[in-house]
Amino acid sequence: REENGSTRRCARSRVSARDNDKKVHERGHWNNKVEFVLSVAGEIIGLGNVWRFPYLCYKNGGGAFLIPYVVFFICCGIPVFFLETALGQFTSEGGITCWRKVCPLFEGIGYATQVIEAHLNVYYIIILAWAIFYLFNCFTTELPWATCGHEWNTENCVEFQKLNMSNCSQISLQNATSPVMEFWERRVLAISDGIEHIGNLRWELALCLLAAWTICYFCIWKGTKSTGKVVYVTATFPYIMLMILLIRGVTLPGASEGIKFYLYPDISRLSDPQVWVDAGTQIFFSYAICLGCLTALGSYNNYNNNCYRDCIMLCCLNSGTSFVAGFAIFSVLGFMAYEQGVPIAEVAESGPGLAFIAYPKAVTMMPLSPLWATLFFMMLIFLGLDSQFVCVESLVTAVVDMYPKIFRRGYRRELLILGLSIVSYFIGLIMLTEGGMYVFQLFDSYAASGMCLLFVAIFECVCIGWVYGSNRFYDNIEDMIGYKPLSLIKWCWMVLTPGICAGIFIFFLVKYKPLKYNNVYTYPDWGYGIGWLMALSSMICIPLWICIKFWKAEGTFIEVRFSDFEDAYGQRNKNINLFQLFGISHIPEEDGSVTSVRGQGEMASSCARRSLGWISGKTLQKGC
Repeated sequence: REENGSTRRCARSRVSARDNDKKVHERGHWNNKVEFVLSVAGEIIGLGNVWRFPYLCYKNGGGAFLIPYVVFFICCGIPVFFLETALGQFTSEGGITCWRKVCPLFEGIGYATQVIEAHLNVYYIIILAWAIFYLFNCFTTELPWATCGHEWNTENCVEFQKLNMSNCSQISLQNATSPVMEFWERRVLAISDGIEHIGNLRWELALCLLAAWTICYFCIWKGTKSTGKVVYVTATFPYIMLMILLIRGVTLPGASEGIKFYLYPDISRLSDPQVWVDAGTQIFFSYAICLGCLTALGSYNNYNNNCYRDCIMLCCLNSGTSFVAGFAIFSVLGFMAYEQGVPIAEVAESGPGLAFIAYPKAVTMMPLSPLWATLFFMMLIFLGLDSQFVCVESLVTAVVDMYPKIFRRGYRRELLILGLSIVSYFIGLIMLTEGGMYVFQLFDSYAASGMCLLFVAIFECVCIGWVYGSNRFYDNIEDMIGYKPLSLIKWCWMVLTPGICAGIFIFFLVKYKPLKYNNVYTYPDWGYGIGWLMALSSMICIPLWICIKFWKAEGTFIEVRFSDFEDAYGQRNKNINLFQLFGISHIPEEDGSVTSVRGQGEMASSCARRSLGWISGKTLQKGC
C-alpha cells in the first residue's frame, strides 16, 4: 500500500507539473506603490546623474545652465515621462503592444524603443564590469593606482606627490603620465592602438561582466516579485553613499572653490545653441524616456494608481539628485585642484573619465583612501545595477506581452531572461578586448545616442497628441486618476515637445562631427559606418512599420464622398482595415448612426477621426 501511495503521489506530481507548464500565468502587478516608485527611481537615477550632469553644468555656464535645463525639464522631460508611464498603466501592456492598442500604424515606435534598449543592455553593463574590477582592487592597504612601480607602469609614470624640481630634469613633463591613468589604460583596458586591433580578451573583466550579468539575472528572474524586493536596496543604497561622499567632500580643503566653479553663473553662455542642446539631451538621457522602460514599469500598476503625481515627484527627485551629486563631485575635484595647485578645468572630467580617472585620483590624496574608493565604486555599482536590470526587465516584458501564450507558461519567462542575458554577455565580450573601448564608444555615441531618443520622442508625441488625440488621452487619464492633469502637458504633447525635439534633432545633423576617442583617435570609415547602422537600426523601425502596414492593409487612399464609399469599392469591410491602422473605432453614417470598426484600434480618438477626414471626403465633427 505504501508503494502504491508513493506511486500515486509521484503521478500527481508529474501531472501537476504538466498542468503548470500548460497554464498561462496572469500578468504580474506591483505589491504596493513603493515598489513602483523605487523601481522607476532606480531606473532613471543612474550613472549620468553623477558623471554627466555636474560636468555639463560646469562646462555650460554653471548656474546659468539651470535655465535651459528647467525649460527642457518642463517642456520635454515631464510631458514625455508622464506620457509613457500613463500609457503603460492605461493599456497594461509592454513597450510594443501598448502602441499596437493605441494606434497599430505607430507600432514601430515600440520596436524602435526596444532596439535602442537591446543596444543599451549590451554596453551599459560594461561600466559595471569596470566598476566591479576597481572594487576588487580597493581591498588593499594601498590603492594600486596611487603609486608607480607596478608591472603595468612605464618609465614615464610620475606620482604627483613626488613631482618636484629634482625629478623634472629626468622626466619630461610632456611625457609624464600619472599612475591613475596608467592603471586605467594599461591595467584595466590594456588599450590597443585602434579599433582595427581588437587584440585579446581581458579575462579578468570577462569574469567581472559574468558576475554583473549573474546578479542582474537573479534580480529580475521572477518578474515583479523579485524586482520589487531588490529595489528596496539598489535604489536607496546609492543615496546613503552619496550623502557620505558629499559630507566628506565639502569638509576637504579647496572644496569651496570646486563648488564655486560648479555653480558660478555665466549668463553669456546662454547665447550658445550648444548649451541648449546639451540641456535637452541630458533630460532625455537621465529620464530614461523613449526606451520603453517607463511604459513597462507603469504597466504593472493598478489601473487607478495616481501616476500623474508619481511622475511629477520622480522627475523632481531625479533632477534634485543630479544637482546634489554635483556638490559631491566638484567638492572633491576642488580639493584635487587645490592639492595639485592647478585650475579646476585641468581636473574636471565627464563620463568614464570622471569615474575611473579623476575621482580615483582624488581619493588617493585622502586619508583612508581605500575606504573612500570602496564607497565610491559601490555607489557606482548600485547606481548602474538597477538601471541595467530594469532595462532588461522592460525588454522581456515587451517580448512576453507580444507572445503571452508562449512565455507565460511554466519557467519559459525565466528561460527567456536567461537566453537574453547569455546572448548579451557574449556580444559584450567584444568590448572587453584590448580594442574594446573603441567599440564601447561607438555604442555610446551612436546606438543609444540622443539623436535616436529625440527621433522616437517626436513620433510618440505626434501619435498621442494628434493621431490618438490628446483630449481622448486626457479622458483616459481622468478615468484612471479621477482628474485631468495640467493643460500645459497636453499642449506640450501637441506642439512644444515635438517642435523642440525636431529642432534639436536637426541641430544634431547640421553640427554633426565624427567621433574621436579622447579627441585624438579617428575611426576608420567602416567604423563610422557601423555606428550609423546601429543608430539607423532603431530609427528605421518607425517609417518601415508604417510602410509595411499600409502595404498590407486593404482599401484605398482615393478621396471620395463617404456616401459613395461602399459603391465605389464594393465590400466595405475591406476598407475598415485602413481605419483600424489609425486607431479609428467608429465611422459615422449619413443618417447619423455609427458603424463600429472595433478591433485592434478600439481605443480610437476623435482627433484621429478629424485628422483623417480626407479618407471619407467629409469633415467628421467632434463627438462623432
